[in-house]
Amino acid sequence: MALSATEHLHPAASGLDTLPEIAVLEHLWTAQAAALQVVGQALPQIAQGAALMATALQGQGRLLYAGAGSSALMAVSDGLELGGTFGVPAERVLLRMAGGLPVDARMPGDTEDDAEDGTRAAAGIGAGDVVIAVAASGRTPYALAVAKAARAQGAQVIAVANVAGAALFEHADVAICLPTPPEVIAGSTRMGAGTAQKVALNMMSTLMGIKLGQVHDGMMVGLVADNEKLRGRAAGMVAQIAGVAAETALQALRAAEGAVKPAVLIALGQSPQAAQDLLSETHGNLRAAIARGHKNGN
Repeated sequence: MALSATEHLHPAASGLDTLPEIAVLEHLWTAQAAALQVVGQALPQIAQGAALMATALQGQGRLLYAGAGSSALMAVSDGLELGGTFGVPAERVLLRMAGGLPVDARMPGDTEDDAEDGTRAAAGIGAGDVVIAVAASGRTPYALAVAKAARAQGAQVIAVANVAGAALFEHADVAICLPTPPEVIAGSTRMGAGTAQKVALNMMSTLMGIKLGQVHDGMMVGLVADNEKLRGRAAGMVAQIAGVAAETALQALRAAEGAVKPAVLIALGQSPQAAQDLLSETHGNLRAAIARGHKNGN
C-alpha cells in the first residue's frame, strides 16, 4: 500500500536526533507554524460546516464527533467544550472514538481498523443530525464507516482530513481539507496535522456558537455559571453588557440561576419571566432580545 501523505518524511528529519536541543525545538516549532497555514485555505468549508452544525442545534438534531487515535482526541476535545462555552446541552453532543474513550495512557492502534465498530458508532444517527468525522490520513476504516453509515441514515457529514482527495471526503456533505506538510517525526499526526485539526474544529464550533447567538461582543453569553470562576466571569459579562454595577449584575445572575442571557435582561429591568419570553421570541439571540425589550418600552 502506498504511503499516505501524512507518513512522508520531512526535509528537516535527517539527523534530527543529533542536533542540539534548541535546534530540534526550532524545527518542531517551524513545522507546527507551517501546519497552521493550511487552515486558512479551508475557511469557506469551515464556514459551511459551522452552518450545518448550527442548523442541527437550532432544530432537534445532535452533533456526533468521531475519529480514531489523535484525530479522535482533537474531535472529542472540541465536543467536550461546547457545553461550557456555548451552553449546548450535553445530550445534544455525542463523542465516539475507535476502541472507546481512554481512561489511561493506553490507546491501541488496531481499533482504527474496526469498520464494524465505526458502523455501530453511527447507530441511532439520522436526519437532522450532523457527524464530524476526523482522520488525518482520510482513509481510517473506523472514521470511514462512521461517515458512510451516518450519511446512509440521512445525517449530514462534515469530514476533516489532512490529505487531498481523501476517501473520507467521498462520504461528506462538507469536506475540510487541511493538507499539512509531512511531520518532522514521520507519521506523528498528533503534531502538525493534529494542530491544524484542532484549530479548524475550534474555529468551526466557535462560528457555530456565534450563529446560535451564544456570543455577544466576543463574550460567551451562552454559559451557565456553575463554579466560582465562571460566576465571576458571568457577573463581569452582565455588568459590561447591561451597564450596571457589579452587585446589580450578581443579583440578576442569582435571579437567572446563573444563566447570563436572561441575567442581562433582568439587569436591564425585565422580570425573570419577561426575560425568558424575550429570549424565546428571539430564538436565544441576546442582541435581538435587548432590542425587542427596548422597543417594548423596557
